[in-house]
Amino acid sequence: MQDLQSVEAFHEQINNGKHIYMFSAGWCPDCRFIEPFMPEVEEKYNDYTFVHIDRDKFIDLCGELNVFGIPSFIAYRDGKEIGRFVSKDRKTKEEIENFIEGLA
Repeated sequence: MQDLQSVEAFHEQINNGKHIYMFSAGWCPDCRFIEPFMPEVEEKYNDYTFVHIDRDKFIDLCGELNVFGIPSFIAYRDGKEIGRFVSKDRKTKEEIENFIEGLA
């Protein structure tokens, strides 16, 4: 999973293709919980580009996107948000896969 480098890069990326942004932070135990299985999720849904956004580094972007709990996910296709799985709750592999399966 690539790391977001700048807010400008985010605004450019969302306009081209299918992306899923994962918001997390180094201190978040629920974010650490999903790390071991995220490579499998990325491989299974390889038609999406997965991008990690560090909540602490991009707190203003999180506010702009109304991401107040982590880990959270927002999906975009060609500039349009197509789904979000945003909460402060721990997420299982199955829940993340169900979110991706349900994207329009």
